[in-house]
Amino acid sequence: MEYFNQFIYDFIDILNEMSPYLMLGFLFAGILKVAFPQRFIDKYLGQKNSKSVLNASLIGIPLPLCSCGVIPTGISFFKSGATKGSSVSFLISTPQTGIDSILVTYSLLGLPFAIIRPFIALVTGFFGGVLTNKVDDSDNINSEISSDNCCTTSEKNNDGCDSNKKLSKTKKSKIYTLFHYAFVEFLQDISKWLIIGLLLAAAISVLIPDDFFTSLIGNDLIGMLVILIASIPLYICATSSVPVAAVLMMKGLSPGAALVFLMAGPATNAATITVLNKVLGKKTMWAYLISIISGAIVFGLLIDNLLPREWFAFGGLHHHMTGHEGHWELPNWLKWGSSISLSLLIINGYFQKYLSSKKELQTQITIPQKEEKFVIVNGMKCNHCKNSVEKHIGALCNIEIAEVNLEQKILRMVGTSIKLSQIKKEIESLGFEFDEKSEK
Repeated sequence: MEYFNQFIYDFIDILNEMSPYLMLGFLFAGILKVAFPQRFIDKYLGQKNSKSVLNASLIGIPLPLCSCGVIPTGISFFKSGATKGSSVSFLISTPQTGIDSILVTYSLLGLPFAIIRPFIALVTGFFGGVLTNKVDDSDNINSEISSDNCCTTSEKNNDGCDSNKKLSKTKKSKIYTLFHYAFVEFLQDISKWLIIGLLLAAAISVLIPDDFFTSLIGNDLIGMLVILIASIPLYICATSSVPVAAVLMMKGLSPGAALVFLMAGPATNAATITVLNKVLGKKTMWAYLISIISGAIVFGLLIDNLLPREWFAFGGLHHHMTGHEGHWELPNWLKWGSSISLSLLIINGYFQKYLSSKKELQTQITIPQKEEKFVIVNGMKCNHCKNSVEKHIGALCNIEIAEVNLEQKILRMVGTSIKLSQIKKEIESLGFEFDEKSEK
């Protein structure tokens, strides 16, 4: 019971430290969604040179996409004309950081880490993109991999009517798009892994002794290698990795090893590696992994050996649990208000998912199956008559295919809920005769 109570306390403590910055980060995510449309991003990634690689890394750093979300986005860039180097640069830099992640990093790990993370993401992304352009000259994409892998979705218009008109009627304002993306769509994408990260951080805080890394591992480089091996297959987003790294540092993990976790955890996982291998090729996949692994180790060693440890001895969570003085704290009402708001938004997100899945299931049940029917149409003499019937019947909302065999005078229709009374009315309006006895 004592462990459980401590777990709840630490969970709430971490949530209170993160939530104000998360809420602000989500708001920035919505602003980025509106301010940087896809066509603007694609424009700067198409040349096979260092400039395009740098542009991809710069674009990717502030975008709040996790490992799963970045895969279809990066592949979409590649299919839209971006080079492999630019795509890899984007895939490396984007999941390591994000507006939300940078703000949460500041809240839990302090300002130095918040500055270092995007800088390292830029350098490793640029290096990975340049390396990819050097080792992989091919630009062919695997046609077997479709753009709707991983996190993408596609919507189809079931009734065959004018979808463009429908879309134009339902088009929302930019303000609606901003807030809906920030606090509904993006929050839905990240909430699962955010909760997992918080639970994992609280569990580590309770179960692992405070001197675990200093007493059992001792060597910073060995600690980095252990964390690296554990991080590569792990699926955790940039934001949810921060509380875990903060707690690990409190247990004696070096700042450099924490950086390894913050880099390798979000940027590598089994899904990313598999998709890269299939879509961009084995050479590109290895360039991707080598860039992240070497970058994590090199920068981890630089942090541990060149930068003062005092820079990394504070942060929101660390201050709260150890009682260090001199670190400015957000007011409690803001922390609790943000935590409650964030919790309600997460609950709303899961409720919306439930309603959406329920509606989709009902739609699947109520959508009638496609059917095929044949009728005889008398009075057709030439191809003009044939084309007129096909065009007119085919334009009906519930008809997908309308084909006429002019010699046999047979009209073949494929669609849903085909009503022969409606077909008869349409055919007779064209001046032809509907043969009721011959319908099939």
